[in-house]
Amino acid sequence: MKRTHNNGELRLSDVSKEVSLIGWVAKKRNLGNLVFIDLRDRYGYTQLVFDSSFEEITNKIKNEYVLNVKGIVVKRKDANSNLATGEIEVNVTFVNIVNTSELTPFIIADKTDALEDTRLKYRYLDLRRPVMQENLITRHKITKSMRNYLDNLDFIEIETPLLTKATPEGARDYLVPSRINAGKFYALPQSPQLFKQLLMISGLERYYQIARCFRDEDLRSDRQPDFTQLDIETSFMSESEIMDLVEGLFLNILKDVKGYDLKLPLRKFTYKEVMDTYGSDKPDTRLGFELQDVSEIFANNNSDLLKDTAADGTFKAIVGKGLASDLSRKDIDALTLEVKKNGGSFLTFGKVSDNTFTGALTKLVSKEEESELFSKLNLEENDIVFLSAHLSWEKVCKAMGALRNELARRFVSVDKSDYDMLWVVDFPLFEYDEEKGTYTSTHHPFTRPYDEDIKYLDTDPSKVRAHHYDLVMNGYELGSGSLRIYNEAMQKKVFEIIGLSDEEIENQFGFFINAFKYGTPPHGGVAFGLDRIALILTESETIRDVIAFPKNASAVCPMSEAPSLASAKQLKELHIKIEKE
Repeated sequence: MKRTHNNGELRLSDVSKEVSLIGWVAKKRNLGNLVFIDLRDRYGYTQLVFDSSFEEITNKIKNEYVLNVKGIVVKRKDANSNLATGEIEVNVTFVNIVNTSELTPFIIADKTDALEDTRLKYRYLDLRRPVMQENLITRHKITKSMRNYLDNLDFIEIETPLLTKATPEGARDYLVPSRINAGKFYALPQSPQLFKQLLMISGLERYYQIARCFRDEDLRSDRQPDFTQLDIETSFMSESEIMDLVEGLFLNILKDVKGYDLKLPLRKFTYKEVMDTYGSDKPDTRLGFELQDVSEIFANNNSDLLKDTAADGTFKAIVGKGLASDLSRKDIDALTLEVKKNGGSFLTFGKVSDNTFTGALTKLVSKEEESELFSKLNLEENDIVFLSAHLSWEKVCKAMGALRNELARRFVSVDKSDYDMLWVVDFPLFEYDEEKGTYTSTHHPFTRPYDEDIKYLDTDPSKVRAHHYDLVMNGYELGSGSLRIYNEAMQKKVFEIIGLSDEEIENQFGFFINAFKYGTPPHGGVAFGLDRIALILTESETIRDVIAFPKNASAVCPMSEAPSLASAKQLKELHIKIEKE
């Protein structure tokens, strides 16, 4: 079959041409003497016109039939401004039904009321929808822009293994049993972290990869068990040079894909600054509702609710300007639940009416504290103040950050075609796990500490800052990077602080540590979630809409029904026995 044009191509300049088209029937309208069919392919739609001589065959044609037609391009009497081809139509002279179709389980159109699991079960039909095809085309444009930019800077694209050794990187591994080596398992990589560092030790200096990664963790709207990231590693570059490299990358991506001019340099915030102000290490700074510290005002508060945290705790307030009358008691109860769900101990509030507070806050503050709050927070009539406190600065920041996001969800409308990009730097190298009573790596254990903070490794690891940098866009963490440890003794020291024994270090990372003996260069890198970038640039609600064949929220593929049971023969070959609980 030969086509002369695709279905999004024909214009007025093509009038009188004889054309051949192929595609799917998107819509059929029978007007008696004439039958109109919208023919669809990945490029668009063309309206076909059949006269009464085609009555026998047009009576057979249904939606999603595949047709091959020939005809003459003519000008439409009534143009359709919603279609790129809306000024023309094709008077059909020949038609062949290439294939038929059963009634589809949902309408193949941008707007559908089909449940997501139905869409995923019939994903091959869901992907016929123009909006889904455009998502995948946008994703392709993103990766094309990435490759072009990095190729021009002398980076080399190198593949790393998908069957590798299990090494702890923050999430559970997906394990693959080895048939040849009975009782042993490969792990699917959570990232190419160790291999890309080994490539630097190999002297390749500039590496990148569009890498497939696997993490067995709970799912959400921006997370999948198997995902894709742009992985970059460089030798001999400073933190600021790597960040400049990344800014140039996204300048190109946004220009190539969206025609958007990104303003550089991007803003940089420390971890403490974003937590203090936004209650999140991945803030959307467009939302308003910034956190304000009011600890000094409550330092001597003796109320039953606040006295335990008054002297040594952190007090954070959020002001809803002019929102007092918009929030009912039921609304405030829901907001309180959100704060507690995110680690907050309580949430109290005060509404401003006639230059004083009404609400729960009136019972907790003195007249002097009320006056100081009015002055510090610039309160006006019909404002509402939310207040929470905790002995842990981080916990109250995170809890109030969740409140900020919920208030913004209810009351703020942002322009999705505008991009709020920033860097977050100076993260702590370690976090203290209260349940385990040990330190863990804030990101991963290969991140280099600040030289001036090395003295705290033995005395107070919580004070050690990391050469780590996160890139944030519109409230999403697009990616993380860091300068890496390249000294064997330092790497072992970090492993020891997070609780690994000498035996565990040797068993899990022996091959990696051994490479440090042979002239390891200073190096660093970064990785970005391709799915999340595509999510934002397509203005989608979930990354499942920018992945061709995703899993659902239960990590199941409704189409292929993966994961599935293995046969007894397969299990025997793999030396595996399934025990019932």
